[in-house]
Amino acid sequence: MSGCLVSPSQDVHSFYFETYLPEYAAMYDKLPISAFLSEPELPDPDMNLPNLQFWNCMDYGVVSITKQFIGSMDYELYTRDHGIQKGTYICTIDNYHADPDVIDYATSENPAEHKSHNLIELDNGQYALYPNNRMRIFDNSLTPVDPKMPDFKVSTEYYSVENGFDRLGMGREDEYFWKTAKERKEETKEDMYHSQDGRYPDSQ
Repeated sequence: MSGCLVSPSQDVHSFYFETYLPEYAAMYDKLPISAFLSEPELPDPDMNLPNLQFWNCMDYGVVSITKQFIGSMDYELYTRDHGIQKGTYICTIDNYHADPDVIDYATSENPAEHKSHNLIELDNGQYALYPNNRMRIFDNSLTPVDPKMPDFKVSTEYYSVENGFDRLGMGREDEYFWKTAKERKEETKEDMYHSQDGRYPDSQ
C-alpha cells in the first residue's frame, strides 16, 4: 500500500490512515498502523497493533512535525511482547485540543497524560507509533558507550511566565526597550539600558 494520509484522529481509537491503492486507482480509509509494511513480505516478528501503537489518539486535533535533530539517529523501541525492536525515525504525529469552544475532556493538554506518537519504520518492515518514554535514541557522535538509564518523573506542571508573578504594570509603556513597574521603581544610574553616548566601556 502506498501514499498514506493521516485521517482525523479520534480519542477513543488508534490512528486511522486514508490510503491510496494504485493497483485499484482508489482510496481506502480507516486503516491502523499495523496495515502497513515497508516491503511486500511477512515481517519477523509479525507484531499486532497493540505492539505497534501504545496509546489511542488523545484528541481530535492532529499535527505532523519532524524532529530534525534526532531524525538520523538510531532508535530502539521497547515493545509490549517482543522486546527491543530497532528502527528509523520518519516524523512525529501529535494531538492537541483544536477548538476552545468545545469542552476539553481528553488528555492532549494534560502534561501528565500527553504523549507524542513518533512514527518509526522498524527493521522488520512494520511501522510503529511510539511515545518518547518507550524509546531510546542513540547518536554516533553524542551518545556515550554506556548511556545512563532514564530515571525521569512524569511532568505534571502547567508552566506559565505571565500569570502568578509580580504584575508587570505595562499599561502605560510605549518604549521599545521597556521596563516593568518594579524596574522603573528601582531604577538607578546603573540602569540596564543606556544610550550609545552613555554606554559603559566594553570590558573586553
